[in-house]
Amino acid sequence: MKALVTGGGGFLGGAVVRALVARGDTAVSISRGHYPALEELGVPSIQADLGAGPGPIVSALTNHDIDTVFHCAARPGVFGPAADYEYANVTATKHVIAACLAAGVPRLVFTSSPSVVFDGTSHRDAGRDLPYPERYLAHYPRTKAEAEQLVLAANGQCAGEEARVLATVALRPHLIFGPGDPNLLPRLLARADAGRLRIVGPLDSEVSLSYVDNAAEAHLVAADALVERGARADCAGRAYFINNVEPVRLWDWINRVLEATGRPPVTRRVSASLAYAVGAAMEGAWRLVGARSEPPMTRFVAKQLSTSHSYDMTPFVHDTGGRYVELVDIDEATENACRALKSNANGS
Repeated sequence: MKALVTGGGGFLGGAVVRALVARGDTAVSISRGHYPALEELGVPSIQADLGAGPGPIVSALTNHDIDTVFHCAARPGVFGPAADYEYANVTATKHVIAACLAAGVPRLVFTSSPSVVFDGTSHRDAGRDLPYPERYLAHYPRTKAEAEQLVLAANGQCAGEEARVLATVALRPHLIFGPGDPNLLPRLLARADAGRLRIVGPLDSEVSLSYVDNAAEAHLVAADALVERGARADCAGRAYFINNVEPVRLWDWINRVLEATGRPPVTRRVSASLAYAVGAAMEGAWRLVGARSEPPMTRFVAKQLSTSHSYDMTPFVHDTGGRYVELVDIDEATENACRALKSNANGS
């Protein structure tokens, strides 16, 4: 496989790059930043703004004879101007699709998010038949949903000098964590250290998590499944949840992380309705003063913290021919992540 990874210097994108290199495939990264770690792996790193146009992407595809694209780059977060999210998540995805078609690349694996189907209610062991909600509480899930639909609609399209048919698949990894995690666990610990961490809603909320190496493996498996039958593969044109097979009870897991990193457990509680009201008030205040930083609480975060969201991996495993095998179970994944956090805190 000769793969181009958008956002190859990021957390998930970097894991996909390392997984490709480890199994002897060719990997090329394209992203805004410069990442010396990629150079150390011998991975070419192209700097480009994906939202500016498809030209640099087409050049990367043709110059490196790319046959597979992993589109991992995105703007994350739950607060900020709509235009920023639309540019990074929708416009950039349009350019990636256009570049794949122009260069005759036959495979595109898109990193989506379970938030594209989050309607504010609990989902337990949910399958891939969840519908898109009528409204979203943040621009990130809304724009990721639009981008996901563009990618799925591109399955079977044909363009390029060689008139290759493009095969696409969308993966929805949930709450990616692990060593090097820049978001989930560091932000959790920062809130705990600041005394702002509260249990929101019920104690028995069930949540699926995605260890980063497992999520990367799923991306490679999805691409491999498209090789033989292309746009007619069982997984082509479809979206799948990706996560560790075993879910966790959210607040028990958070307290496990706090204990493992030498912190006291979170015991103080607030109701889901109060958290939602506070989130709405903070969003309004932040917009009133024109703040671009993320408020300590938002409506979306309040709903996420107070509901269950666990997902069934069976459809993905089935439709990719049983290729996927979980590399790291949830217990080992949690231990690895906590060990890395303590190592970073000690400066080693």
